[in-house]
Amino acid sequence: MQRSIVPLLGEREFHITSATAVTTFIISFGVVKAFANLFAGLLADRFTRKSILIVGWALALPVPFILMWADHWHWIVAANVLLGLNQGLAWSMTVVMKIDLVGPRRRGLALGLNESAGYLAVGLTAWVTGCIASVTALRPQPFYLGVAYAFVGLALSALVIRDTTPHARMEAVSGTSVPRKHGADSASVPEPPSQDFRSIFAFTSFRSRALRACSQAGLVNNLNDGVAWGLFPLLFASRGCSLEQVALIAALYPMTWGLCQLFTGQLSDALGRRPLIVGGMLLQAAAHAVIALFIAAPFAAGLTASLMLGIGTAMVYPVLLAAVADHSRPSWRARALAVYRFWRDFGCAAGALLAGLLIDAFSASAGAPTAMLLPIHASGILTFASGIVVWRQLPPASPSSPLTPRP
Repeated sequence: MQRSIVPLLGEREFHITSATAVTTFIISFGVVKAFANLFAGLLADRFTRKSILIVGWALALPVPFILMWADHWHWIVAANVLLGLNQGLAWSMTVVMKIDLVGPRRRGLALGLNESAGYLAVGLTAWVTGCIASVTALRPQPFYLGVAYAFVGLALSALVIRDTTPHARMEAVSGTSVPRKHGADSASVPEPPSQDFRSIFAFTSFRSRALRACSQAGLVNNLNDGVAWGLFPLLFASRGCSLEQVALIAALYPMTWGLCQLFTGQLSDALGRRPLIVGGMLLQAAAHAVIALFIAAPFAAGLTASLMLGIGTAMVYPVLLAAVADHSRPSWRARALAVYRFWRDFGCAAGALLAGLLIDAFSASAGAPTAMLLPIHASGILTFASGIVVWRQLPPASPSSPLTPRP
């Protein structure tokens, strides 16, 4: 709901002139979600997956009401703290629970389905709320959907979802190795020195060459998302696009991202993880170049770039999760995924902060519309470099999991 509305809300209703200040809601969301991801894995191993999922959805209930009634920007930031906790706990559990259920052979497919469902909903809701705002107002009508979403999410989690912790325990005690078409034997998966959380954090972040490559790629991928979320509505509105056009640009990126993940996760099961990750990062870098080169035709440039970003992100998003799962063992996989998702979602805050600081630093001398292109250039360069790092550090074949897959 916030992708097409809240940046414009900060500028038009709260009269915030600093780009850094406008993006504080994304920064608070990204930082809190990153830390929630980190602790979600630890909590999932200590408690049940379902209980953490329910807590995550309960934290979402106040968010749409705060967004509707906030009389100061601080409340918008506070709502995103709760939203970050909700997303970090609830979405982390959907990822872990899918991996618990499917076994190694269909890991990419399952995560592609999971991320596709989420980001199709993100894109459709961004478009719908933009259309509602164009005929009513920026608040409160677009946020009525959020009230329904929060209650339905909580009800499904409490009443329908079954816990998958027993599946993870079964996997951990099974000793059968399953060869994959593109994978090595599970014995090749290195282990951290110990299984305490500090050791797993260091191993996933720095010590494991493959997991380090995944963590940095996830951070840069979501840096792009933070830039797009905070900057696209302001950039294209400043170039003369209508609110309906801005909403379509903001929605096309996650909608394409969501739809294409139906195929990219499964494709990585057949072709391997590295080709899709590298190709996706390079395609995202090219999307930034399209915006910079063709901004004179802003609506066309925005649609083209959003489409390219969506496809590129879909090639990366579920495949990085599957790659992290490939390079970790069942006994510490939830924590490894939590560390990866910490770095990935920290990128969202980093992207928003990068965009705000660059715009504020150069808008006085270059003008705000021109300064808004600087984060686009910076993101493109970083994304290109990240793809090269993955090519050099992630093995071309992903190791298998030490499990016989369940049907």
